[in-house]
Amino acid sequence: MVTNIADRYRRWFEYEMDAHRKALDALEAADAQGASLSFQKANDLFAHIIAARLLWLFRLGALDESPRDMFPQGALLETLRPLANRMHELWLAYLNGLDDAELARVFDYRALDGEPFRNSVEDILTQLFGHSWYHRGQIALLLRSGGGEPAATDFVFWCREPIQSDSL
Repeated sequence: MVTNIADRYRRWFEYEMDAHRKALDALEAADAQGASLSFQKANDLFAHIIAARLLWLFRLGALDESPRDMFPQGALLETLRPLANRMHELWLAYLNGLDDAELARVFDYRALDGEPFRNSVEDILTQLFGHSWYHRGQIALLLRSGGGEPAATDFVFWCREPIQSDSL
């Protein structure tokens, strides 16, 4: 059971890492069947998820350098898992220090178009989890349309606990 808000975000990130692993497994299985235009778009979307997460670490002050390309084109499948693993390590380090004060911290940043904005860390963490869910759904659709089998990455599949059927 999650006891505080920071623990909830850490738990959601555990789920997200597992969902990313499953999505990458599905991309690799689809690659073995032969690449298609939809497959490349799926790779590019996964690369975008990674870039967006790194950008927010930079904006939060937890990364020294911003990613160069937020919307990669032609992302190579073999680079995605190592990039995702590195991004996961960086986020785990950040989230390990997450507490109520950090969640409430308000910070300023510039959007991709250069406009200045302000948000709380909690706002951005919520956005990031939704962002990944959204794009994993797009990846699943692209894989299915290209003849691949998408991963089942719904949160409920990750967190539900099986019980004896005679217990119901």
